Amino acid sequence: MSARPEGTAVAEILALSYRFVPVSVSEGPAGTATRNYLAEDEEGRRWFVKTYPSGTPVARERQALALGEWARRSGVPVPAVRRTVNGDVIASAGELMVSVARYVTDAQTAEGGLCGGRWAAVGDVVGCLHRALADHPAGPPRPVPTREVCDVARAGRRLQDLLARWADTPPIAGGFAAWCARTAARRLAALPEVAAGLQGMPGTLTAQVVHGDLASPNVLLRGEAIAALIDFRPPGHRGAAWELGRIVLDPRTVLARPDGWIPGMAAAVEAYRAANPALPIEDLLAVPRVAAGYLACSVYPLSEPLNDPAAVTPALEAYGWARHEAAAMLWGRLEEAEEVLRDALR
Repeated sequence: MSARPEGTAVAEILALSYRFVPVSVSEGPAGTATRNYLAEDEEGRRWFVKTYPSGTPVARERQALALGEWARRSGVPVPAVRRTVNGDVIASAGELMVSVARYVTDAQTAEGGLCGGRWAAVGDVVGCLHRALADHPAGPPRPVPTREVCDVARAGRRLQDLLARWADTPPIAGGFAAWCARTAARRLAALPEVAAGLQGMPGTLTAQVVHGDLASPNVLLRGEAIAALIDFRPPGHRGAAWELGRIVLDPRTVLARPDGWIPGMAAAVEAYRAANPALPIEDLLAVPRVAAGYLACSVYPLSEPLNDPAAVTPALEAYGWARHEAAAMLWGRLEEAEEVLRDALR
């Protein structure tokens, strides 16, 4: 890319490929791997412009945008993608690649945690999403062994590899990296207990095409309603219960609502069931245990100080601690959570 300010290059590609000259281009909400901008056209409409780093697999990004469009056509709140004059969802000029979608105004992410009517709203929208994606051309829902949803053996191998790398590159004492190394060791030691805790689950769970990254930054709220789901991943089959639990029992929500996450989860799962009655009740009852197992088997962000040191920010550190603390809270109250959920789904 040239030495010109990227905002100038964004304005030029909008004029060239989208046939509108923005009256303003400004920095937008930060992305994990993308740099984002807000552009306003002459009619006062605002557009979210995502710029992709060099080397981004464009074909996969097109698939992800198409998956969001599929969900939108089925009534799921997904921002409309603006296509180029050639009908593409991604435009490129030299090394600059962008996609453009309607900007969701007056909304906030779910990173502050769910509360009140937001629990049921999330459950309803995720249920509608999964019902719509069950008909996606990538394939219908299918049963898979539970170990594919919470793979304790794979987690053990990954944690062992991570600890070997930490042994080769000892972290500085007292910092986040040292905490990651200690936590990885504790998590590896706890895996036999995790495996025992997962034995009571059904032998199979339902996998289907899902959003793929339904974390709290990708759920936009407006009051107690869901304004939009954003940042889909390319279509792939994963556990429906895993995706529901990932957003409903987000670590930040669990920690922010220590006395409210169990009834809130039950309200969300009830709303999901009303919107998507095709998912077996056994999958819904497994939501809290799958969420706890997923956190216990994850190496993220314990691996980040080694894999991507630049990504280790105070926000990531706080999220790492939240995941660890929330996992302990979930495991400590699993039986209570499952009992409340069984009563709610009768």
